Amino acid sequence: MKLTLQIQLLPDAEQSRALRDTVEQFNFAASWLAGKAFQLRSANKIKLQQLHYRELRDSFGLSAQMAVRCIAQVCEAYKRDKNKQPRFRKHASMPFDQRMMSFKGIDRVSLLTLSGRVNVPFVMGKYQRDRFTNAIGQSDLVLRKDGRWFLLVTVDLPNGTKTPATDFIGVDFGITNIATTSDGEVFSGAEVERVRQRNHALRQTLQHKASKQSQAGKRPRSIRRLLKRKSGQEARFRQHTNHCISKALVTSATGTQRGIALENLQGIRKRVEKQFRREQRAKVSGWSFFQLRQFITYKAQLAGVPVAVVDPRNTSRTCAECGHCAKANRKSQAEFECVNCHHSNKADINAAINIRGRAVVNQPQVSEQRQAA
Repeated sequence: MKLTLQIQLLPDAEQSRALRDTVEQFNFAASWLAGKAFQLRSANKIKLQQLHYRELRDSFGLSAQMAVRCIAQVCEAYKRDKNKQPRFRKHASMPFDQRMMSFKGIDRVSLLTLSGRVNVPFVMGKYQRDRFTNAIGQSDLVLRKDGRWFLLVTVDLPNGTKTPATDFIGVDFGITNIATTSDGEVFSGAEVERVRQRNHALRQTLQHKASKQSQAGKRPRSIRRLLKRKSGQEARFRQHTNHCISKALVTSATGTQRGIALENLQGIRKRVEKQFRREQRAKVSGWSFFQLRQFITYKAQLAGVPVAVVDPRNTSRTCAECGHCAKANRKSQAEFECVNCHHSNKADINAAINIRGRAVVNQPQVSEQRQAA
């Protein structure tokens, strides 16, 4: 499977200036070419290359391969939505293929710039270094707002050897608890919700100040920058939390030689938002279950852990002991008690056990004769 690794570049002042000039000129050329593509209503790389390749070289000073990458980048962006003209930010990421980039040992990379090649040192963590030997294809050069340079490198990793799973760890996703397993392990969402509420209150205060300043004829740029920065911090915190949860789940499944059973939550946000009051909808819309499921899936694939996706309907209303399904089984949001057999448990754990049970039932059964063969 393909993964993207992030390594940090450590250019000196002269190298950083060369990289910055190259990225800015590349994106300036890409925005110009996007206008031409929009006028022609064409995302055909061959056609655009025939018409504008020479102009990209002469007017913008791009090298031959930079011009080719620029054309490909514009076509890819325009194909996403042909109803609007793509525009590239001044410091948007710039693609580098094998003709524009080469690694020199384990700590330097040669990058093509408008002023020639520069050998830039880089650093990476143990996670990246263990997987770096399988680097392939195109990479992206990224300049962060804090002035740091990063290279996003695509690597091709072999999937782990899959072992047939006869049992699964059921995982129930929720709001109060982000994930609960059929083993009774709970990953609380309290800290995520605390960060969300704090940022929500700060946003309201800052937006009120921005509105007052706008009415006074001032441009509240500093407030807008702070709002954007806080939004990025919250997103990174959620991402880190999801990485930690997915790693723990896959490690547990690997250690017990089980698979992981997940709910199919496609379209869940639209369905459940109607059930919440207006003031609660911000909490619901802050769910990042799709990202968590992606993290679990790719980590499991690397570790050779099977992942089963099951229908989540009525998993929270069905008794894990007797199978009786009724709305009355839910005493509250957190507690479950079956009206038929009086079995009681935490609602999330009961749902996770049902998810596990559906995954086990859905596994193909191998007959004894076939096993013997």
